[in-house]
Amino acid sequence: MLLKRVPVLPLLVGLLAVSLAACSSRSLNRAPVEDRASRPVVVTTPATPGVNPATPPSPSAPVDLPAASQPQGWENAGKPGYYTVKSGDTLLRIALENGQSMRDIARWSQVENPNRIEVGQVLRVVPPGASEVLVKPVTRPSVVASAAAQPASASAVAGTPLAPAVAASATPPAAKAAPDNDIQWLWPTSGPVLAAFDEVKNKGLDIGGAAGDPVLAAADGRVVYVGAGLRGYGNLIILKHDNVFLTAYAHNQTLLVKEDQSVIKGQKIAEMGNSDADRVKLHFEVRRQGKPVDPVKYLPAR
Repeated sequence: MLLKRVPVLPLLVGLLAVSLAACSSRSLNRAPVEDRASRPVVVTTPATPGVNPATPPSPSAPVDLPAASQPQGWENAGKPGYYTVKSGDTLLRIALENGQSMRDIARWSQVENPNRIEVGQVLRVVPPGASEVLVKPVTRPSVVASAAAQPASASAVAGTPLAPAVAASATPPAAKAAPDNDIQWLWPTSGPVLAAFDEVKNKGLDIGGAAGDPVLAAADGRVVYVGAGLRGYGNLIILKHDNVFLTAYAHNQTLLVKEDQSVIKGQKIAEMGNSDADRVKLHFEVRRQGKPVDPVKYLPAR
């Protein structure tokens, strides 16, 4: 029986072609992918002397902001004669409570727009170069009789008739309270007192009257505010009398003076009204270094 011979060379070529096709098919269907997620990420920062770079900063650690990022005047925070602005403050109220003119505080503190101040801003509330004593209560020394410092005479020691008189003079008399100021005050209007002074509820006197009644300057002074920018006061006038005292006149119907104008005691500065009030009245305040005080202690007896 004869076997049929098969050509070997074409068979080998065919098998090689099939093998190459299979390899080519696998390489096209599977591209190499580099798994970057499994690699560690290393972040380098410039070394800081004295700081361990392996220790991250504490989130609660204070951060020193550059001076340009700080509120205006921050370097004066806490110093005598300066005030740090809090939420809800206005420059007018700060001025009133520190016994100063709003314009003066704006000028001393280099505030460009008095209607815009920010929380944390530090304002000067005493004149530049003024002693810090201006922001403290003024105290006056008590008067002591000079006889108390004089030694008893020899005749008094010897028991002569002059002894009782000398002994009496050696005891100082009761000191009379020194006047709080030299300002001569008068009542700003002639109506009845509707509400007395109360440190919490009423920081001045409410005085009754009719719409249009004259409101008078209680003492000589300078007008430091005219307007309605303080909530609860309506049409308001504030006078500055010296470095200690201000007076405020609120709820007016008509304002008759301008800021920076000088006025004299008894001059008509406004007409009574009921602006921002439940009835016609004058709300009158006396402020000593910005603190409200009872006007009755300064006004003459009626």
